[in-house]
Amino acid sequence: AAASTMRTAVSTALAAALSAALPMPCSAMSRSATSACHVSRMTTPALSIPPHGQEGSLRHTFFALRHGQSLANVANIISSDPKISTVKHGLSGFGHEQAKEAGKHFAEQFHAENDASNEYCGVAIFSSDFVRAKETAQHMADACKAASIPLYKNEGVTLDENLRERNFGTLNGGSDDRYQDVWDVDITDPTHNEFGVESVYSVVERTTRLVLDKDEELSEASRGDEKWKCILVAHGDVLQILQTGFKKMDGSLHRTLPHLETATVRELKVEAAPLCGYHAVK
Repeated sequence: AAASTMRTAVSTALAAALSAALPMPCSAMSRSATSACHVSRMTTPALSIPPHGQEGSLRHTFFALRHGQSLANVANIISSDPKISTVKHGLSGFGHEQAKEAGKHFAEQFHAENDASNEYCGVAIFSSDFVRAKETAQHMADACKAASIPLYKNEGVTLDENLRERNFGTLNGGSDDRYQDVWDVDITDPTHNEFGVESVYSVVERTTRLVLDKDEELSEASRGDEKWKCILVAHGDVLQILQTGFKKMDGSLHRTLPHLETATVRELKVEAAPLCGYHAVK
């Protein structure tokens, strides 16, 4: 109950002011790297949660799953407008095969790790409502069903708009070469809306809040000490940025993390806060 109260309190504090940046000089770094070398500047839900294994941390285990190769990937275009991406740019043929394989592998791993310990009661799948993510999530649900793994509420996939791709504003529909133009600004100003894009901090806020809300929801729906493996099916930028919350790094550093390839599952663990986000990933 205490942990639940703490998480609820943290979630209501999302509007907290940005904390001051604390530059840490490092003569060996480039100018851009030096500007990013600081303790996290934003108070976010995940940043306030204790590391895994400590009292008050997340009860359930979360995984990021990026959608399989999409038709937008094949066309090398940016697809982040909800009016378009919720009806177009689903998975390519290869993307469907990727997603099926990811689901099969995850189901096999679930049984391999859970049959002996019986630690988890099943799998909860939450997905962006963009077509490419929904199709990927459904392949994951189908694989779990085929492996007789219980699914949360027996629903298979629950859609959530907070898992949508970061909105790239006026760059939507254009070449995906323009991503780099946005990322170059992210590293120096994670609050920016250049090109009409959603800011890094906006993505951090909505995705880390979602994690807390889902952890709370799953706990309230569970019996006793039941735990779920929770898969968040989403997109490249939104999942890169979400990972900074778990690692307690400033969101501006999202491109310093290992790239999450299409149809790749990655476990998300709340870690201890690094002294410096830049050096934490070196």
